[in-house]
Amino acid sequence: MGRATLIGFSAVAMWALLALLTDASGTMPPFQLSAITFAIGTCVGLVARLFMPAAKREPVPAIVWVIGIAGLFGYHFFYFTALRNAPAVEASLIAYLWPLLIVLGSALMPGEKLAWNHVAGALLGLAGTFLIVTKGGGLAFDAHYGFGYAMAAVCAVLWSSYSLLSRRFPSVPTTIVTWFCLATSVLSLICHLLLEQTVWPANAGQWLAVLGLGLMPVGAAFYAWDIGVKRGNIQVLGAASYAAPLLSTLVLIAAGFADPSLRILAACVLITGGAVLAAKSLLFGRRRPVENGAGA
Repeated sequence: MGRATLIGFSAVAMWALLALLTDASGTMPPFQLSAITFAIGTCVGLVARLFMPAAKREPVPAIVWVIGIAGLFGYHFFYFTALRNAPAVEASLIAYLWPLLIVLGSALMPGEKLAWNHVAGALLGLAGTFLIVTKGGGLAFDAHYGFGYAMAAVCAVLWSSYSLLSRRFPSVPTTIVTWFCLATSVLSLICHLLLEQTVWPANAGQWLAVLGLGLMPVGAAFYAWDIGVKRGNIQVLGAASYAAPLLSTLVLIAAGFADPSLRILAACVLITGGAVLAAKSLLFGRRRPVENGAGA
């Protein structure tokens, strides 16, 4: 349980590189960037399959394909649509309700028990994310952007649903994510050809950033997340996911693209405290005493 949760959290750590690498990739439109990076992410899965034990060849239920493609492609499609139709601050904050929805939705999952500390930890994380996304300012929701806000809400519902429903199919191997990435790449390419003008990276540095995106935040991260949500502590993983915008900001500060501030420190305290609170049973739970002769 603990190892799988840590693997899942490694996805959150990789998503922290998303903003930096996206900024470094140049001015490529979002669906074109998605098509290329998910193609690289597909290659990550294909290479990983060479080093993994062969899985039993069993038919994958059709609903698993629907859940996987709707999760990966659907989230990005509606997120890009939200940013086109609403201010980025408000849209991003609405979309980032998905960790809280994972924590709350886990109560409906078989064998899961939702405790007060899970909800409190997720709410603290949401408060910290509010400080990060709004940059210390307020929100200005405007009915004029209602469609964009709705699309951002769909993002949150889609990704939380994908994460929770994936847990119901623990026997489906993580290698299936390879084909989810491939489908997302193809669908993104179609959207790009229909909606965008093609813009290629201008230099080697931008191409390296695109490669980095495909290898980690849009590649290995989705495989790690699949392991985490299927076999880890999903309440802890959901609450800890609020670390992504904080880690992303810290990466930007380290790279010289942002400045440290008391707001960042406050967000760090809230998000870290929320993650520790959500994981208190794992971190501070009492160990069962070892019986005499046990393990001998």
